[in-house]
Amino acid sequence: MPRISQLNKLPDEEKRNLYRLLVPPTVCKRFDIDPKMLQNPNSGCVFIDLVCPADSMEASLDIKHEENKDSIFYIELSDSNDYTQLQWDFINVNDPECVKYATDVDAKGKSRWLNWHSRNLPEELRAMEIGLAPGQTRCGMRLMKEINQCLDDFCRAVGLKSILLEALFYHTAIQFERHGYRYFRGIKMMRRINELFQPGRAFHQKLDGSDFRKPEFANSIRGRSWAIHDGVIEEVDDHIADMWEPPVMYRMVGERHEMNTFPEGVF
Repeated sequence: MPRISQLNKLPDEEKRNLYRLLVPPTVCKRFDIDPKMLQNPNSGCVFIDLVCPADSMEASLDIKHEENKDSIFYIELSDSNDYTQLQWDFINVNDPECVKYATDVDAKGKSRWLNWHSRNLPEELRAMEIGLAPGQTRCGMRLMKEINQCLDDFCRAVGLKSILLEALFYHTAIQFERHGYRYFRGIKMMRRINELFQPGRAFHQKLDGSDFRKPEFANSIRGRSWAIHDGVIEEVDDHIADMWEPPVMYRMVGERHEMNTFPEGVF
């Protein structure tokens, strides 16, 4: 069964022919990318960086805007412990024409990567007010369905059977639910979160009207995610949901699982 570590040992052209399957057609069309060569033939607004060294168990593909150097589409994959499974480590999709909010750096401009306890509250508030969720710096491009199709195509091409991921935020876990993923770990926590956001319950009572804790946040996916990002879970002594721990989720290639831990929740 092919692994990322095995694919990375292939000649460059063969690797490119496989990893190009990960790029959504919408991205290629909008930014004039040749989907077969993974090139921008007219030297337009983007550059493409495929990183898959022969001695690595990981691979990443980054399409960046030449003007602001920000990622338009970034995906990172690696080998999982299961030889039939792809580990989807990270995804980042941004619309370069939208305003950027500096939620990815702290108040002093230092990167928050792997330092999630630091925050840039003024920028987070600005981002929240225009409809972004925690972790977003720009509006996305609504490509999740397309991205999942690309992952399926890639997995079929190399013979992998399932996809494993970690949902960093509450709203991303719900999004993955709605795209057919189920829980390998974290289902009890997610169901408990829904219970405790009900009127009169512990998380609902923490929605005191402050910036990231509006009472109406209990009824929306994005609102709950901001409240959780603001620490409501850690302030409640609960035997199941005592802290936010990113759930581990999976999906069989070509299949959709039915999962809904926030019935009637709207984004």
